[in-house]
Amino acid sequence: MSSIADLIGKVQYEEEAEFPVERGYVWTSCSSVENANPLFWDEDTAGAITDGPIAPPTTLSLWMRPHHWAPGRDGERLPLQVHFDLKERLCLHEAVITENTMIFYEPVRPGDRLSTRQVLRSVSEEKTTRLGTGRFWVIDVESHNSRGELVGVESYTGFGYRRGAGAS
Repeated sequence: MSSIADLIGKVQYEEEAEFPVERGYVWTSCSSVENANPLFWDEDTAGAITDGPIAPPTTLSLWMRPHHWAPGRDGERLPLQVHFDLKERLCLHEAVITENTMIFYEPVRPGDRLSTRQVLRSVSEEKTTRLGTGRFWVIDVESHNSRGELVGVESYTGFGYRRGAGAS
């Protein structure tokens, strides 16, 4: 088994999404937050501005989330698997995501089937916060469209910790 330090900067969990980007999901997502931007609802507007329909950039992580169940799949798949691996390997069973940033590149379009890859960027020394004692880590999830173009990078900062007397 490789050490955690050996995993920093290495690509892990290269996966293709279980379903293609579709306008029904786009409209449901927009409806849930009352996003009336005609770019996501109107064919003519999308054609004039982005050469056709696109998904809202903020839905990028939606397309990497596996369904709870899928025919023929063995076992459970989790989004952000590197996060769960770190919790297990470091025996830090409590964890929160403390920060999430997104950088967008090419637009995501209906019909695209995105592929993702996870890259562990850093793991801190042990720190004590109000939650407990543990470590921070940063994971990038790089997403590419069906044509191999980079569509976005999401960076997640997690904090895995043990509750204890050291927490204030």
